[in-house]
Amino acid sequence: MDPFTENVIGIIKSIPNGKVMTYGQIGAAAGKARGARQVSRILHSMSRKHDLPWHRVISADGKLKIQDEETRNEQLERLYEEGLEILNGRVDLEVYRYEPE
Repeated sequence: MDPFTENVIGIIKSIPNGKVMTYGQIGAAAGKARGARQVSRILHSMSRKHDLPWHRVISADGKLKIQDEETRNEQLERLYEEGLEILNGRVDLEVYRYEPE
């Protein structure tokens, strides 16, 4: 596994309950400022294997971008269970964004 992928997995695992990070934010924190698409691919292919909290990763505008309705509903439900408020399919990043140290 390459270092970027390892970093991405570690960052996603570190997102605490009740917080979210954006794909781009994770990519930048992992070492690639323009790595949002790579983060998406890693998340898609490795979520189950590494038990990643995939539901805590959202787009830069705060929207939930998952196209599959069943999976999108699961993401919404998980975020609600963690106490996040989602209005019009959007998470308020000013309130819920996680900024790792």
